[in-house]
Amino acid sequence: MELFYLTLLLLFVSFVTLSLSILFYKHRSPFMAPNLPPGRTGYPVIGESLEFLSTGWKGHPEKFIFDRMIKYSSHLFKTSILGEPAVIFCGAACNKFLFSNENKLVAAWWPQSVNKVFPTTLQTNSKEESRKMRKLLPNFLKPEPLQRYVGIMDTIAQRHFASFWDNKTELTVYPLAKRYTFLLACRLFMSVEDVNHVAKFENPFHLLASGIISMPIDLPGTPFNKAIKAANAIRKELLKIIRQRKVDLAEGKALPTQDILSHMLLTSDENGQFMKELDVADKILGLLIGGHDTASAACTFIVKYLAELPHIYGKVYQEQMEIAKSKSPGELLNWDDVNRMKYSWNVACEVMRIAPPLQGAFREAINDFVFNGFSIPKGWKLYWSANATHKNPEYFPEPEKFDPTRFEGEGPAPYTFVPFGGGPRMCPGKEYARLEILVFMHNVVKRYKWEKLIPDEKIIVDPLPMPAKNLPIRLYPHKA
Repeated sequence: MELFYLTLLLLFVSFVTLSLSILFYKHRSPFMAPNLPPGRTGYPVIGESLEFLSTGWKGHPEKFIFDRMIKYSSHLFKTSILGEPAVIFCGAACNKFLFSNENKLVAAWWPQSVNKVFPTTLQTNSKEESRKMRKLLPNFLKPEPLQRYVGIMDTIAQRHFASFWDNKTELTVYPLAKRYTFLLACRLFMSVEDVNHVAKFENPFHLLASGIISMPIDLPGTPFNKAIKAANAIRKELLKIIRQRKVDLAEGKALPTQDILSHMLLTSDENGQFMKELDVADKILGLLIGGHDTASAACTFIVKYLAELPHIYGKVYQEQMEIAKSKSPGELLNWDDVNRMKYSWNVACEVMRIAPPLQGAFREAINDFVFNGFSIPKGWKLYWSANATHKNPEYFPEPEKFDPTRFEGEGPAPYTFVPFGGGPRMCPGKEYARLEILVFMHNVVKRYKWEKLIPDEKIIVDPLPMPAKNLPIRLYPHKA
């Protein structure tokens, strides 16, 4: 009997050993290719994911990048993050290479968690979905069509500040910035402006936004599980809106050009096929996320830095009040007004340099290629980091210093300031983001001064930058 149990124990130990050996081999095998960039693979399965994420949680996301650039004396280094063999690309030349070789050598890539939250991408893939979106959006997000939205944005901003900021002595900025950008996105993307209707989306939307790029563990209570449930709830509401819009378009109650939703419903592909309702719902959902999280982070950090830097606030206030005084009572902002906000936009750009709303993005190698003398195998994931240039003294002297004059004249060198990507891969929503940020700045500065309630509040990154305590402030309204 003892021999039987001993045999079972040996078999169990052998099985565990073999399983671990296979796991270790599968983790190591991609890194055995010749002439790879320097770097390390980390632990089996998780690789260096925890180090990559934890530097952001601690408020220094650039540390993961710069520590390895120094260690390996290289602008490229290999690693393993999110369960994938990857190469981190650092610097302007690397950015230019990735942005310029879209769909030639590299293609957009998202973690599997994103594909699971958006089921329509499983019918194609995230690369195909990215290509479709970039074809759909330019007609609506170019400067010319956006000009007519400035007044609408100003109206929404005025209502937002009257409802949620006025008559408050203290408030928390980040949740309110998210509410502002979400209201704008709902109105401009699908003509939903009723506050009660928007409220149906708001809470599940925040669960979705916080859980979409998390560990893909679909168990009750996990952020990923909450994100899937939230996406399903929002999708149901979107499908109701889509079906009603189709009826309204057929009856002439809605205009083909009134928003992105109408445009999507009436635009066919090269084969004359129109998008299915679920496909449209997922694309609108993706747009809501893209048009909300990054801009709300930028607006929040503008409030933070204007509180910390009264001399900067003073110049922004002077510029905005010159515009305000040029308007007749009740007159809304227009395109020309926004284009006069040059110093304010320089300030916003410097905020996005120091605290980039988009920390970076992934690509996938769709062919084997050589860059900077190193071999990059097909299928490897490639990550470009905004911090690799934004906080590098090679490109921005004294990178920790807040200096809006960096953006005067010609501004930073190409491919060094990349909050919206660059080159052919420039974010199509850049101009939309510029408008919503500047309209926010105009309305907040002409109404109030403020001070931070937590002077040393940290910025954390999870996966987007945010104030650790959501930026509580004390308001001081300007006297009429």
